[in-house]
Amino acid sequence: MKSRYILPALAFGVPAGIYLAFLGLAAVPFFQRHALYAHKFNTLFWHDVNKPEHWGFAKNQVTPFNLKTSDGETIYAWHVLPLQLYGKHQDELVAQPVGQSPDITKTLNFKLLKENPNSRLVISLHGNAGHIAQSWRPQFYHTLTDTSDIHILAIDYRGYGHSTGVPSEQGLILDAISAVNFALHSAKIPPSQIIILGQSLGTAVASGITQHFTSQGIDFASVILVAGFSSLPRMLAGYAIAGWVPILAPLRVSPWVLEKAMGMVVDKWDSASRLREIVRTVKERRGKLNLQLIHAANDWDIPCHEDDKLFAAAVDGLRSHTDGQQEPDAESFEREKQARTVFTGPDEFVATWSEGDIVIRQELHPSGGHNDIMYYAPVPLAVMRAFGILEKDV
Repeated sequence: MKSRYILPALAFGVPAGIYLAFLGLAAVPFFQRHALYAHKFNTLFWHDVNKPEHWGFAKNQVTPFNLKTSDGETIYAWHVLPLQLYGKHQDELVAQPVGQSPDITKTLNFKLLKENPNSRLVISLHGNAGHIAQSWRPQFYHTLTDTSDIHILAIDYRGYGHSTGVPSEQGLILDAISAVNFALHSAKIPPSQIIILGQSLGTAVASGITQHFTSQGIDFASVILVAGFSSLPRMLAGYAIAGWVPILAPLRVSPWVLEKAMGMVVDKWDSASRLREIVRTVKERRGKLNLQLIHAANDWDIPCHEDDKLFAAAVDGLRSHTDGQQEPDAESFEREKQARTVFTGPDEFVATWSEGDIVIRQELHPSGGHNDIMYYAPVPLAVMRAFGILEKDV
């Protein structure tokens, strides 16, 4: 009789044991960060990122180089020239040494970026795993640079690719700050001609550095967040790998246990709170902010409703309650949002909330998944919109 209970017990006990072992490892910061950042998963063994031609770029169209961070790490980066500009100087560019530049400021590529007062730059902050040129990332660079005059500065965070160090929340923010400082102070690009663009994990990094520079009175042309999330603990509470394998969702049966598990997440990446503070700061000093949130409805990695949370947090910063007015409830907020939303399909809309020089825009696209959305129409259109390329001739 006892044997009849063995198989059911194993069927429940083995998965439960594996899950508990997973949670135990995930509670250790070392393993937790390796799982979150996945920085060791890359194709450097068979792809040489110092040879960008492998990904379809023209010879010396891309300049690989290093940046130094304020805490002494070395960050690997690419500067991608727009193809039209490259074509005008192709002979001179091809004559330069190939591979990683020991000093990018001595290259013609850098000169073309710095000496043109109209240069426009997108600082690209990728998601977790891989390296600067892995998977779909080069296709995104091509999408922006093949048919426009837009430059790209892309980086590998600490611990990724050829960059030194170990990933952490503060560390990745410092890495991206170094990239922005390079653009502002070495290349002398005005902030009004710089877009901060992050995807997935990169949206959290983008929010972090935008908060840093906003507090200094620096406003960029736009901050574009693609496939973002509100905060890491909150997202993990309902997150399932590929939409199927839950991480913390089984713990919902005990709210106390779930709360404890969420509290053990080392790097919080609370983008919702950061966006709220960014908008509030810009409003108080009467600055300028163009914030664009983009998500695909069929994103199985980060659910598109995470953008709803980011939008609500940003608008909350705009609707400051320091004047003693009662904070509007969620229901009234949703009614107001609906009134500001244009629906173009069952899984497609644009919501816009603006006040003065602050514009908060949320776009849901029906397709594109978690990664391919980066080279789907909404993202390049967001870049062109921010740079005024879509403005009609008067």
